[in-house]
Amino acid sequence: MYLPPHDPHVDDPMRFKPLFRIHLMERKCATVECMYGHKGPHNGHIQIVKKDEFSTKCNQTDHHRMSGGRQEEFRTWLREEWGRTLEDIFHEHMQELILMKFIYTSQYDNCLTYRRIYLPPSSPDDLIKPGLFKGTYGSHGLEIVMLSFHGKKAKGTKITGDPNIPAGQQTVEIDLAHPLQLPDIENLRDFSELSRIVLEVQEQVRREEQEEEHRQEEEDRSQQAASQPAAKPLGGEGAEGEETAAGAEGTAQNKAPVSQPFVLPMGVISRNEDYPRTCRICFYGTGLIAGHGFTSPERTPGVFVLFDDDRFGFIWLELKSFSLYSRIKVSFQNAEAPSREAFDEMLKNIQSLAT
Repeated sequence: MYLPPHDPHVDDPMRFKPLFRIHLMERKCATVECMYGHKGPHNGHIQIVKKDEFSTKCNQTDHHRMSGGRQEEFRTWLREEWGRTLEDIFHEHMQELILMKFIYTSQYDNCLTYRRIYLPPSSPDDLIKPGLFKGTYGSHGLEIVMLSFHGKKAKGTKITGDPNIPAGQQTVEIDLAHPLQLPDIENLRDFSELSRIVLEVQEQVRREEQEEEHRQEEEDRSQQAASQPAAKPLGGEGAEGEETAAGAEGTAQNKAPVSQPFVLPMGVISRNEDYPRTCRICFYGTGLIAGHGFTSPERTPGVFVLFDDDRFGFIWLELKSFSLYSRIKVSFQNAEAPSREAFDEMLKNIQSLAT
């Protein structure tokens, strides 16, 4: 298992933890050993379920227990997962979330189902190389997100989840057709100024979506109304003009300054204060928030900040929070990248994974 570094050190390397091993014996026999717990390898089982999926089961879960009971198991897990003790964590809400995660993960006792993750395909036109990133998620700690590109959109899909947003959900969506021009560094410190800029773009996006829906309805009606070939719907030329403008805007993006000063507005909370102080470009985007158990999910406006080829950030406007993401540089051998169409289909079918 590849675990993210300890919160909030997002640039640190991934941590490695063995979960099981297979001994190949003579006469085509094999034995499976569970590596979970602190009492050494013990008897386990592996089952191939279907293509790209298998399950593991521990046959001796008593090897996972500690003499000090659940309290000792929790303290040991806390040191390994978070690199600290419960006494070091003063925030009550954070203590509650950490305890929830321990209860959720420990109940599986290494009886898990594994599904293959296909890395997203890349294109020379992509803003940066797609792939896996470690990101800060406030009191939830560090989580793994897969960044992929889909035309004028970029998506961040959770590979690991939390009690609010489970794995498989689209945590952020970036609108590459709507870059944001940040104010100068002094005005950027004013949260209300950044909020004004973002909400104006949000309103613009809403109007464009309504116009697109109206054009589509007009086109559908014109095709159904006449038996002769339908005339070109009103607004068609305007739509082409918008595409051209968007293309010109994309060209302008490529000519944007290599870097510009960046600072978080006052009042925006960041787990990691060591974020870059320059960025390349920013875009309007939305982030997914929800209550515990993924209740009342909603997409809220935010700012995608591209720092360099390996780091980006997202300002959650409603939460007044900032997430910093850093590329996972582990070399996954034999990782396959499907076509964009196949990847889009797989993205729809990603199921929730264990946190």
